[in-house]
Amino acid sequence: MAEDARRLKESASQTAGPYVHIGLMPNFAGIGGVYDSDLGSAMVNDRTLGERITVTGVIVDGAGAPLKDALIEIWQADAAGLYNSPAETRGAADPNFTGWGRCASHAETGAFIFRTIKPGRVPFIDGRPMAPHITFWIVARGINIGLQTRMYFADEMAANDADPLLLRIESRHRIRTLIAPREGDTYRFDIHLQGDRETVFLDI
Repeated sequence: MAEDARRLKESASQTAGPYVHIGLMPNFAGIGGVYDSDLGSAMVNDRTLGERITVTGVIVDGAGAPLKDALIEIWQADAAGLYNSPAETRGAADPNFTGWGRCASHAETGAFIFRTIKPGRVPFIDGRPMAPHITFWIVARGINIGLQTRMYFADEMAANDADPLLLRIESRHRIRTLIAPREGDTYRFDIHLQGDRETVFLDI
């Protein structure tokens, strides 16, 4: 028998709590035997197409301290700009690239690190090409609803200047909070939850 949806109430929001790592990354939490390796810990293999890059950074709270219990997930297109998703209709994505990764912040430094590839451009809802980017989702104790943002690449400024989402940000000086500088094959993307350098978060 179908439930009358009008009777259902929205559940109260809760923080991720101290158990999020146990549930999502048991090996990281010291619990073996659930998975050979935690889901999302490896995005590429030796056959993955595209430029190999490393993305690293910290989640910084309003007092300027790194969060040491955060969990970060990323989603992105492959090198050809295709998503590893059943909803992808433009072509077949690279079967050797997951397009999704998960990482816990380091218990002492708060750092996160992803080894991935530089994504290709994907179309906006109106067909305009977006600049290469990686979508981030952050949860931790004290965060009631997971935060979403994007990382853009400092060496793609021409594409960034025409990106449909970045063009929607009215406070233009805040765009820099979404741009990751490059050193070698590593991009540095620090995410600030509050304060003068607060990262732009997205309601998506």
